[in-house]
Amino acid sequence: MLFHLGALWRLNELAYLPKLVRISSVSGGSITAGVLGHRWPALAFVADVATRFEDEVVARLRAMASHTIDLGDILKGLFPLGTVADKVAASYNDYLFQHASLQDLPDRPRFVINATNVQSGALWRFSKPYMWDWRVGKIANPRIELAVAVGASSAFPPVLSPAQLTLKNSDFVPGTGADLQRPPYTEHVFLTDGGVYDNLGLETAWKEYDTLLVSDGGGHLAPDPEPHTDWARHALRIADLIDNQVRSLRKRQVIGSYLSGDRQGTYWGIRSDINDYPASSVLPCLSVRTMELAELPTRLATVDGTVQQRLLNWGYAICDAAMRSHVVPMAPPGRFPYPAVGV
Repeated sequence: MLFHLGALWRLNELAYLPKLVRISSVSGGSITAGVLGHRWPALAFVADVATRFEDEVVARLRAMASHTIDLGDILKGLFPLGTVADKVAASYNDYLFQHASLQDLPDRPRFVINATNVQSGALWRFSKPYMWDWRVGKIANPRIELAVAVGASSAFPPVLSPAQLTLKNSDFVPGTGADLQRPPYTEHVFLTDGGVYDNLGLETAWKEYDTLLVSDGGGHLAPDPEPHTDWARHALRIADLIDNQVRSLRKRQVIGSYLSGDRQGTYWGIRSDINDYPASSVLPCLSVRTMELAELPTRLATVDGTVQQRLLNWGYAICDAAMRSHVVPMAPPGRFPYPAVGV
């Protein structure tokens, strides 16, 4: 969430936010994208730069990052009234969205918040014009709360997953699902983190656009010299191996498209080495320090203020290096949002 926020900070300085046509997000990135979409009308653009970006987006996300949400909501979800996902969505409403719906998102850029449909095995897309699973069908102009969509997209398994939608078969546009447009698929929908299906949020943009800017805050499978052999923990390790391979393939797909000339744009990741980018005067980011940030656990838990600043600086710096290397080579170098802490 905070890494992507730093990247958006630099994109804003480069006057790039209004140039974006579609913002496709998964997992923690959907929290950041959701706040950007929700606050878009209040950003006060001047010469394509949002003058209120820090007040409307940065301050809100940093305020939420100063509180622990997941543990309390998990404990609440153990009681009969409501699920863990319901409690997380309620927290998102309290801290970020105040019950805004998908209809409160702007028409441009198109915000697409992606979750994974556990029943169909396909991507479930939340956006202002529609919700859609290609197998189950499309609901036009959905009034689902933004907090629910973001909660589903960031329902990190197993503890925050699944998020559940209760719908009506009649909500769906007839004939828009391939083979599952019928109850129970159209009435009780079970969703998990969008990164389970597509960790980079590429699918909703891949066939539509020739220029892709990809920000990757995903995790990494660490080596395990003595893997567990009991069936439960061994099964978890195998699931992690499968997930890691899918993540690697997605990254290779987008990097390969740049190298072949099929796509324009750039990729940056929380595990990237800033010295791999040819831009001049990149910000000082020692790999040993940035890897410390990459190894932080994926949780909705309190993040120390200095660590927040380091994460924001790192997202900003690597986005700056990537953009000036491959998209805006004539742009002047950036400066850390929080220069006193660096990364």
